[in-house]
Amino acid sequence: MEVATSSLKWPWQAATLQHYNNRFCLKDYPFPCHSNPIANTFNFKRRILSSFPSKFNHHVGTDSPSSKPSPIQTHFSISASGCGCSWIQDNTMVHDSAISNGTLKKCSALPTTNTVDVSSISDLFEFICSGPLVDKIGITPEKVGQSIDKWLLYGSQLCRLFQLNELKLTIPQKARLYHYYIPVFVWCEDQIDLHSSKFKDGDDVPPLVIGFSAPQGCGKTTLVFALDYLFKTTKRKSATISIDDFYLTAKGQAKLREDNPGNALLEYRGNAGSHDLPFSVETLEALTKLTKEGMKMKVPRYDKSAYSGRGDRADASTWPEIEGPLKVILFEGWMLGFKPLPAEVVKAVDPQLEIVNKNLEAYYNAWDKYINAWVVIKIKDPSYVYRWRLQAEIAMRQAGKAGMSDEEVNDFVSRYLPAYEAYLPTLYSEGPSGSDPERVLAIDIDEERNPILAN
Repeated sequence: MEVATSSLKWPWQAATLQHYNNRFCLKDYPFPCHSNPIANTFNFKRRILSSFPSKFNHHVGTDSPSSKPSPIQTHFSISASGCGCSWIQDNTMVHDSAISNGTLKKCSALPTTNTVDVSSISDLFEFICSGPLVDKIGITPEKVGQSIDKWLLYGSQLCRLFQLNELKLTIPQKARLYHYYIPVFVWCEDQIDLHSSKFKDGDDVPPLVIGFSAPQGCGKTTLVFALDYLFKTTKRKSATISIDDFYLTAKGQAKLREDNPGNALLEYRGNAGSHDLPFSVETLEALTKLTKEGMKMKVPRYDKSAYSGRGDRADASTWPEIEGPLKVILFEGWMLGFKPLPAEVVKAVDPQLEIVNKNLEAYYNAWDKYINAWVVIKIKDPSYVYRWRLQAEIAMRQAGKAGMSDEEVNDFVSRYLPAYEAYLPTLYSEGPSGSDPERVLAIDIDEERNPILAN
């Protein structure tokens, strides 16, 4: 359905509207052609393609009907208004980040260093193709070229989300968007298409469930937040859920602690055994049935601040409402996909892990069996988790908020490290529990949370 442009408030909305109405055919960006990467396309083929890798150079030099097409299929045109300016504020340090109760808050997200001009589509094309994930997601330079309008649109949308100056991205920010978030989103789109192709026309297609298994502090929540935003801005309904949302209530957690006296791994929430698995099944079953217009449900959230930080399930009146038909469910957690191991193996890591390992046996049927595709974010050293948590707590204290001391951070993380030591090697070598290797995207990240090429 077409939307009247007269109802639009901001310049960029006209372009976004064209994206919805013309299936990614970007038009009428009222930005200056001398500086904006989206509008700077008038003499696109002749002026820019010569700087592409040499295997594409034979496409350049003639516009005759007999010439081979450019690897970049462009739908751009310059607005009649001629010039304007970027709508993005030069605020590189803040973004809107989802928190557990479904509300939003401002917080630091993307790294900053010296800024660089994102001044030509040629440069951006080469930057995208140099990323560590392009081969993993099956994207060739030709495919990047054919879909460059989508990459530009997604980049613009994420710059708005994270309040970044699109024309003055730092190199780490540019990498985070074009080497990480957008490639993962493109992969998710492909997974949705593959999932939908298995159903006949007229069938109720259940939403694709994508699991995100990633250590605490590595940025998975921000990644999922960005993906959810892109799905919503491209008119595909999505839902996000975390394993945190399935923690036992405060009363249930107290009973778990009483039933396992002296076991530090079950004293507080976190490890296998501290989740309400029947509640998990009930929630995931209901979410996967949101296949029609008008179907709604509230998605649970957990309040980590309740009971002086011990936590409790948030009041149901605060849960966000989700409406169908859902295309995708983004399900994230630090221990998703962990497989139980022989008792002697886990006891060698930590004797207290034996009961946690036993509890883990029930998790496949409660969580993993619902997941159709996986993103596994891999780290070289589990000690990164400690450093990431310490950074977060120091930032909170410097901002005048309550934060754990260094000693408290060490104690907190120590309750998770045995599980990382025991289960990550199998997760990384064999994949998540019950997963299809063809539908697992494994991403190695460094200590700065950026994707890298695996050794």
